[in-house]
Amino acid sequence: MALTQGTRIGPYEIRERIGAGGMGEVYRARDERLARDVAVKVLPPSFLGDADRLRRFEQEARAAGQLNHPNILAVHDAGSHEGAPYVVQELLEGETLRDRIRETPLPSRKAIDFARQIAEGLAAAHLKGIVHRDLKPENLFVTRDGRVKILDFGLAKLTGNDDVAANLSAAPTQMETGAGVVLGTAGYMSPEQVRGQPADHRSDIFSFGAILHEMLTGRRAFEGESSVETMNAILKQEPPEVSSVVRDAPPGLDRIVEHCLEKRPDERFQSARDLAFQLEALSETSPSGIARSAATELRPGGGRARRALAAALALAALAAAFFIGRGTRPEPANPTYSQMTFRQGSLFSARFTPDGQSVVYGAAWDGGPAELYSTRPGSPESRALGLTRAEILAVSPTGEMAILMNPTFTIGWMRGGTLARVPLAGGVPRPVLENVQDADWGPDGKSLIVARSVGGRYRLEHPIGDVLYETTGWISSPRLSRDGKRIAFLHHPGIGDNRGQVGLVDLRGRSTMLTDPFSSSGGLAWSPSGEEIWFTAGRTGNVRALHAVGPEGRQRTVDGAPADLSLQDVAPTGQVLLSRNTARRGIMGLAPGESTERDLSWLDWSRPGYLSADGEWLLFEEQGQGGGPEFSVYLRPTNGGPAVRLGEGTSTALSPDGRWAMAIPVDRTDRLVILPRGVGTPRTIDVPGFDLVGAEWLPDGERILLLGGKKGGLLRLFLLDTEGGTPRPISPEGLVSIYALSADGEFIAASPIDEALRLYPVAGGDARPVPGAGPEDRALRWSSDGASLFVTRLGELPARIERLDLMTGRRTLWKELLPDDRAGLLDIGFMTIAPDGRAYAYSYRRILSTLYHIEGLR
Repeated sequence: MALTQGTRIGPYEIRERIGAGGMGEVYRARDERLARDVAVKVLPPSFLGDADRLRRFEQEARAAGQLNHPNILAVHDAGSHEGAPYVVQELLEGETLRDRIRETPLPSRKAIDFARQIAEGLAAAHLKGIVHRDLKPENLFVTRDGRVKILDFGLAKLTGNDDVAANLSAAPTQMETGAGVVLGTAGYMSPEQVRGQPADHRSDIFSFGAILHEMLTGRRAFEGESSVETMNAILKQEPPEVSSVVRDAPPGLDRIVEHCLEKRPDERFQSARDLAFQLEALSETSPSGIARSAATELRPGGGRARRALAAALALAALAAAFFIGRGTRPEPANPTYSQMTFRQGSLFSARFTPDGQSVVYGAAWDGGPAELYSTRPGSPESRALGLTRAEILAVSPTGEMAILMNPTFTIGWMRGGTLARVPLAGGVPRPVLENVQDADWGPDGKSLIVARSVGGRYRLEHPIGDVLYETTGWISSPRLSRDGKRIAFLHHPGIGDNRGQVGLVDLRGRSTMLTDPFSSSGGLAWSPSGEEIWFTAGRTGNVRALHAVGPEGRQRTVDGAPADLSLQDVAPTGQVLLSRNTARRGIMGLAPGESTERDLSWLDWSRPGYLSADGEWLLFEEQGQGGGPEFSVYLRPTNGGPAVRLGEGTSTALSPDGRWAMAIPVDRTDRLVILPRGVGTPRTIDVPGFDLVGAEWLPDGERILLLGGKKGGLLRLFLLDTEGGTPRPISPEGLVSIYALSADGEFIAASPIDEALRLYPVAGGDARPVPGAGPEDRALRWSSDGASLFVTRLGELPARIERLDLMTGRRTLWKELLPDDRAGLLDIGFMTIAPDGRAYAYSYRRILSTLYHIEGLR
């Protein structure tokens, strides 16, 4: 049944036929409801009598429909047309992996990147109990932006005694899954599939290994003159080592491929998540990375002996990595992990006491406020210290605590609170300083090192008032070296986000960055010997491992568990405090005409960006592992319909006609990207020399309001023509990052740092204060009549939103926002409201933590 252009299948209008295969015909179609093109796969009526085809078709829709991951083809809908079933999927532009590797193998770097994405998609499927069972290059699609998608779940979760004999008469290792192939495809089947035995998720890992081998070498891992010979090779033969074919193969890659291709399932990787992590770690320890580390040793001024020593060390590192990759490695550390906390909630900080026998930590358990506790390794019980709404920052050698009182998150992971001192034995805290993010004790054990916000900039100070380092980003985890001469810290270049790199500054203020920025970072301490800085960071979403870096810049991985880890403290004896977190940012929202909020979260770290004026559409981004290091921009109806991925970056606004979305690339904050909501071509607007944090169209659609600053400068408001040009400032420097544009486009409500709200005329001129507003008020949106502002104060739970009358200054409570489940809830943020108040959305951030005591890491 060939469908012609213009045929309607449910709400979808057929545009053209784009492919066909054993499982049906595929068409490009238009979904006018969401203004997007989709792919419609239809099973022809001639196949309806084929029970196996029908079962596989329905199985594919059912399995893929349960999955929601950026590396798995998204299924939007399913139905029946004239008795023939159909499934609606996202429309992909690009090519299959088979097409990509048909002529030549992939470079190692690209193959590892693709492999990591495939492993992450498999991990998501396996987490749902879904096994693919027909993984092969034809069922993997590479989009034009380099994202890999897993296709065709037609054999997923099939159980029973599979008829392998049907494969035996097939032609030599087919490119496509033919009608006679019941289970898998020869060349990519696992040994248990070949034998007709039950196959679980480890079968997919074997198929994955065969694909990775082929991506790297350009040759099938297992092949023969017929399917029978190919299957015999799977059972009895080993493929050639990757390193024997690929000269630039990173050390350790052979071990990963071989570990995937073990004949016995219990000898393979036991989870795709572990496999993904190993691939990520491998990309960070490639030969090029080792060479870069060695190069940092060979700088002028070191002398001939120093250069010779550095070269020898580099060669030794390469040799060690080579032998590790070949299966011969130094005797590994054998760390022991002991769980220290057992209640449900968020753990913010933990420190050893000076004798190393006890631990003080700050946590918010069971929906309550943050509180300080004391415990000992080996004890399941904790004792409350009687200090609520407090976090531990440091413990001095004499037993005095530096704590943070009444901490609140301001923007993202940036926070502020009052630094105080209190004896470990108990007493009344003595306040020291406000607007502090973090602190440590100075070399004398009496003075304090602080990271704090001053006038819109973050400073690292020691003693208080003397600036050692300053940034327009923010600073966390300052830790004094064991010899008292240097301070290590995490420098976060973006306002509010937790991208970060390890910095080092001496007591004279001479600073250097030891690492490139990681996409996620949090937690830092000096190693037991004091010769390295240990820190937790990762390249993908909220997956963070424990790394080490020396003062010269040489990096290594200390502990590579694939989880969200936060280093809390390291004792000179080698004891380590590490928390493992389950973190999620979600979105709650209310659609127009509805009375009950719904969860509008999409992947793992959803952040609302902009609500359309009618309240029916929410522009948001995914910032976690699902969104990738560049983040992903989505558009979703507030009534709970599916989200559509528009592109990459941080979302900022929708155009007045609703046809376009605006985003700022994560790695190019001097650029705006205009993304089509439906048909259209993305375009960019460069703003050279700027760091942008916000942007919005004016109602005329001809101008753009920018919030940003010159590189290294404070935030201010600018106007920019949609065709580009030079931004024109309309406010002085020194604004906070939250603002609201009036519906008529004539005023912006924004807050100068530490001052009350003001109204800035778009046409230029003096700003005027907002009656009744205080320095803590933040403007969220103007009301539709322009007579009032929706305002809030950050850090409150529940979040209170008030209407502030612009003439009288009168405040009235509009709504309090708080999810029902408060366990692990950190804050409410990124609130956005429709001008008529009939719809809104806000984000909640939740972290559930467990503290571990570890011995044996090195």
